[in-house]
Amino acid sequence: MKAGLELGNQAEVTFRVTEEMCPAFDDVVVHCVCSTWTIVQYMEVAGRKVLAPHLEPNEEGVGSHVSCDHLGPAPVGSDVKVIATASRVADRELVCDTAAFCGEKMIAMGKTVQRIFPKDVLKRILKEMN
Repeated sequence: MKAGLELGNQAEVTFRVTEEMCPAFDDVVVHCVCSTWTIVQYMEVAGRKVLAPHLEPNEEGVGSHVSCDHLGPAPVGSDVKVIATASRVADRELVCDTAAFCGEKMIAMGKTVQRIFPKDVLKRILKEMN
């Protein structure tokens, strides 16, 4: 990895909640708010943004863990900001604490973990799965 990936490094992602982001089961929308799985997706995107500038050309990050406590709603039409903060930087692993906000209110918190592999190793692992 390139130098500079340190504890406290942050990245953020902002998105507007759309109807397609509402929780739906068997094509029935349950609530007109942002789904947990949408928030988790953006937590992973924010964590990736922390990592990406530090990857060497021959490296790739792979998500290996995500957790999310969904604390409150974000209605359709609202803007959500997700912040990822590097909380553990180890050899070939990045852990980010994540938080999502609707306005000033925290609506979710969690953690993402990415492991870093040489691209040729990752390619071999994925090929062995076929």
